[in-house]
Amino acid sequence: MMNLELGGKTAIVCGSTQGMGLAIAEQLATQGAHVVMVARNAEKLDQVVQNLSAKQDQNHHTVSADFSNPEELKTAIEKHLIQYPQVHILVNNTGGPAPGLAKNAALIDYQAAFNQHLICNQILAQAAVPAMQAAGYGRIINVISTSVKQPLPNLGVSNTVRGAVASWAKTLANELGPYNITVNNVLPGATETGRLSAIFENKAKKTGMSVQQVIEHEKSIIPMRRFGTPQEFANVVGFLASTASAYINGVNIPVDGGRTACL
Repeated sequence: MMNLELGGKTAIVCGSTQGMGLAIAEQLATQGAHVVMVARNAEKLDQVVQNLSAKQDQNHHTVSADFSNPEELKTAIEKHLIQYPQVHILVNNTGGPAPGLAKNAALIDYQAAFNQHLICNQILAQAAVPAMQAAGYGRIINVISTSVKQPLPNLGVSNTVRGAVASWAKTLANELGPYNITVNNVLPGATETGRLSAIFENKAKKTGMSVQQVIEHEKSIIPMRRFGTPQEFANVVGFLASTASAYINGVNIPVDGGRTACL
């Protein structure tokens, strides 16, 4: 029988004040986990944590840190873990780089994206892994992009950095598997979030199409002819966080309605 319960486990969820991150935090809380919500806006964190599902024995917390400043994140997460040292689940998730061609991107754009994604993921993993090893249970789940399987047009910096994160995660999966810690990547396709709207608006400006025309075109290239919802994405993360996923390790799982053309 499949067991999705996370009672007694603690999950750190990044980018959790909106979109997929918020849906993930809510899903893991519903499954019984204590959730540590991480984002840069302390005021918004305080607002959303109040509405997070909580049973009598659940305690949720927040950590405010800006992922554009890795040292700030390192200080904030280490301070939190001194007071609350248990971690069983880490969901790495942060906003993607701005659209644009790789050939036009400034060096600082690549450096900023590398810091915000790979370096911050490494900081969080290094902070969380000792507690996972001590518990004999760990799940590191990285929210990346289907671009790790098939690079997406006009997302040059994102394609590059996402690929680096995927390779980092596979390497980490090999290293941490003996400790019953799995590392997997979940790859969102077109999902109804603010970032998707921004991408469509940018495409409309560049092509001369209306935003509605862009939306209809994007739906037409998805076999299911619709966009995904944050909750549908969160369902997959919830499964990977549970004991039911114990033998899934080092893989990239697209949640994209079948849009990605490769296997």
